[in-house]
Amino acid sequence: MRTSYSALETYRNCPLKYKYQEIDKIRRPKRIDAVFGTLVHGALKFMFERNPLYPSIDEVLNYYTEHWREKSEKIEWLDPDRKEQEEKMYFEEGLKLLKNFYKKNQPWTFNVVELEGRFSLDLLDETSGKTHTLAGIIDRIDKDPESDMYEIIDYKTGKRMPGEAELVDNLQLGVYHLALTSRWPSLDPERFTTSLSEAIRDIEARLETGDFPPMPNPLCGYCPYQRICPMWSHEYKEEATKTASDAEVAQAIQDFFELKKQGDAVKDSLEHARGVILSYMETEKLSRVFGERGYITKNVQERVSYDLEKLEEALKKAGVWEKILEPEAKKLEELLPSLPLEVARAVEAQTSKKKIVVLKPTKKKGATEDEEEK
Repeated sequence: MRTSYSALETYRNCPLKYKYQEIDKIRRPKRIDAVFGTLVHGALKFMFERNPLYPSIDEVLNYYTEHWREKSEKIEWLDPDRKEQEEKMYFEEGLKLLKNFYKKNQPWTFNVVELEGRFSLDLLDETSGKTHTLAGIIDRIDKDPESDMYEIIDYKTGKRMPGEAELVDNLQLGVYHLALTSRWPSLDPERFTTSLSEAIRDIEARLETGDFPPMPNPLCGYCPYQRICPMWSHEYKEEATKTASDAEVAQAIQDFFELKKQGDAVKDSLEHARGVILSYMETEKLSRVFGERGYITKNVQERVSYDLEKLEEALKKAGVWEKILEPEAKKLEELLPSLPLEVARAVEAQTSKKKIVVLKPTKKKGATEDEEEK
């Protein structure tokens, strides 16, 4: 498999987005935040190019401004009414960022070895025996002229600096480390491959089944695939395409939130609303539906149960029967790894699993109890 850090990071955040982007190759217009990051990166690359002299800050800002005009026409706006305001805000933020960066990082004070260097390296998965190709681009590589130390520079336009704990298992740092040591093997022979190989094996397994589930996370608001994602597409459904079933499910969602508050007293009515919603979600192939009060997410969970009556004799022989207290199933699951092989097999033979569908309601932000009563 040929892949990259960005593709693997996309998979970690949301397997379905990975499928849309890397497998189905569905191209979507870029949003303002993505264009902003690309343009700032381009201006920083220009800043450190000596041709034959380093550019002044005015030349860097002119470069950024000219390319902004070219790219801004291709931006997809979530709210067209806010286009002018958002574009102005992002553009000025870029100017401010570049001015501050240039002031603190004059390009002639650094020994830059490479800018936006492309790399491609082989990654051997010792578990599967397969060799994969890992490719990517490193923003900048500097070298300390007084030592053999190399410094990898990766520009980030986000507001928050990740803490040290978040960087310990950072996938991007591992990939860049592999890229650097593949070009200069004498730097450090140690390889950061385990998590990369695991991610690639997981992707290959999902390619066999076609199962790439959506994974809601804080990045959903920036995802260009929201309109086709089963977690979000219902919210974007056009009024002109709605039918009687949409009106019915809208009422069912309303009822679901109302009945959920009332508990067991209205259990039958709640189950009816649940049935209508589930049927609609299956027909429309949705994982989430939206109503006036919020949205409902469908999750499939697996529940495990054991036939303890048939397992009593085997567990007594293993000396663990008395340890199994309430809840029995949970305690037995904890003890399972420590049981003798024959007992573990007996437990497996008397184990049943079933998948249940859970509908989780989530209120929209800002919704109040008073508003719900209106």
